[in-house]
Amino acid sequence: MNSLLPSISVLTVIYPVAIAAEAMSGALAAGRRNMDIFGVAVIAFVTALGGGTIRDLILGRFPIGWTQHPEYVYLVISAGLLTTVIAPFMHNLKRVFLVLDAMGLIAFSLIGCSVAVEMEYPTVVAIMAGMITGICGGILRDVLCNQVPVVFRRELYASVSLAVCGMFLTLRAFGVDADLNTAVSFAAGLLLRLVAIWGGWKLPTFSYQQRWE
Repeated sequence: MNSLLPSISVLTVIYPVAIAAEAMSGALAAGRRNMDIFGVAVIAFVTALGGGTIRDLILGRFPIGWTQHPEYVYLVISAGLLTTVIAPFMHNLKRVFLVLDAMGLIAFSLIGCSVAVEMEYPTVVAIMAGMITGICGGILRDVLCNQVPVVFRRELYASVSLAVCGMFLTLRAFGVDADLNTAVSFAAGLLLRLVAIWGGWKLPTFSYQQRWE
């Protein structure tokens, strides 16, 4: 394997936790819309695995990742359904959940970016692949729940994905060892996301109310 690409074990060590956390966020969103159990399972699945699915379709990477790992399907659906049971206690785990969600964002972004690099796509495509993997599951969740995607209106989220992918590719260009690169990019991205949450950092917003006559 190319020494500038992370080993499989390094990239996927956090993946099961990440998709479980994302599945739980999808289940909570479905619960806020009073969906039935089937709806909860669907939203949990789309939230956790939708970003990677879209990435693979765009890059022409077949077979799609989760189809080769049915255990991930069982995991995300189980996590979604479990959420319906423990939801009343979730407020006590809010901080833990935010950390897990942040870890999921960074892990997905790095995985998506690495997949595109391995397929020898240009830098800009690799960055977009990382961002698609990181944020598109949440976008699909919010669209299906009929609300403006959270990633476009809360603390820095998509911007963190962009920064992580940019850092990963920059360090790779300088010949930094792949596993060290992954560790540094992951830690920096996680810190940035958590500081953004704590400080309420946001990008400038655009508001346009005037109507066309």
